[in-house]
Amino acid sequence: MTKQTRPTYSPEFKLEVAQQVVDMRRPVRDVAESLGLGKSTVDKWARQLRNERNGQLSSATPLTPDQIKIRELERKIKDLETDNTILKKASALLIQDSLKGFR
Repeated sequence: MTKQTRPTYSPEFKLEVAQQVVDMRRPVRDVAESLGLGKSTVDKWARQLRNERNGQLSSATPLTPDQIKIRELERKIKDLETDNTILKKASALLIQDSLKGFR
């Protein structure tokens, strides 16, 4: 018994499909049928694109290159803040140890 896997689509493909619905104002049903996709899938991608353009971030993989870049930068900021916190704690411990050694 083999497990069926769902097809995965690249963010670029999802963006192109969503743009057909949002920018070209094609009906979701027509786009879905022409590409052999589910209507709900195409509708979800189109909704996600509209939300991203309105500045609302979702937990799904971003579609637009700007949103992808923003997510990468936010991840880098979080990592740097974590590193900064660790360094502050380490330097405080080192200062404590050096003060104890001089007494």
